[in-house]
Amino acid sequence: MTDVVHPGLLPAPPQRLLPTVTSRAAAVALAMLTVLHLVAQVAEASTWARVTQVCLMPLLAVTLWCATPAPRSRLVRLVAVALGLSWLGDTAPAAFEGDAAFLVMVGFFLLAQGAYVVAFWPTRRASVVRRPALLAPYVLAAVALVVACAPGAPGLLLAAVVVYGVCLVAMAVLATGVHPLAGAGGVVFLASDAMIALGAFTGWFDPPASGFWVMLTYVAGQALLVAGVLACSCNQLSGSGTGMKPARS
Repeated sequence: MTDVVHPGLLPAPPQRLLPTVTSRAAAVALAMLTVLHLVAQVAEASTWARVTQVCLMPLLAVTLWCATPAPRSRLVRLVAVALGLSWLGDTAPAAFEGDAAFLVMVGFFLLAQGAYVVAFWPTRRASVVRRPALLAPYVLAAVALVVACAPGAPGLLLAAVVVYGVCLVAMAVLATGVHPLAGAGGVVFLASDAMIALGAFTGWFDPPASGFWVMLTYVAGQALLVAGVLACSCNQLSGSGTGMKPARS
């Protein structure tokens, strides 16, 4: 006798991270432009590197926006804001020179990290915040980075490094509560900014084509954060959940 399963009892098909044609097209364009940008970094083609970098975060934001249905969640909207601020951090320093350019970059990325922190805050109870053994490496990394950079970053620059470092680590920690992909993205993003700080203030990070490694980890970190947000949104839409319970203020 053949078993008959009522259609209403069938499990819902898994949600796709990129459910629309537009989101997939934007993701493909982002991947192709990232490869072109990284090649430009290796070849030291500064003009191509600048032009392609300007387009990276907008394409990632388009991917996020087109992959999520309206009305978009608070999480998606705030992450889109963070990507916009990251774009300003990529582009605005070109109008300045020296320390001023560095401070402008840090300022916009500080705002971007703040937007990420606010976006991820509701899931803090699912993050490593309440697991000291997992939280400790983040804290140690932040302290080690500040101690390493302190001799070469006097005055205002050191204050900027400390404030930014705290916000960056807070973002990486809170990202672990959103989705494992976002948690990985937070760590990779932290590594990218650590390379920038070590190169600027210590001289410890100065490999050939250092821009390649900085930009590779930067784009990968941002893309993983967005992938984690999309995966979280998919879980909410399907009702499956991940075992994570958002905290309520």
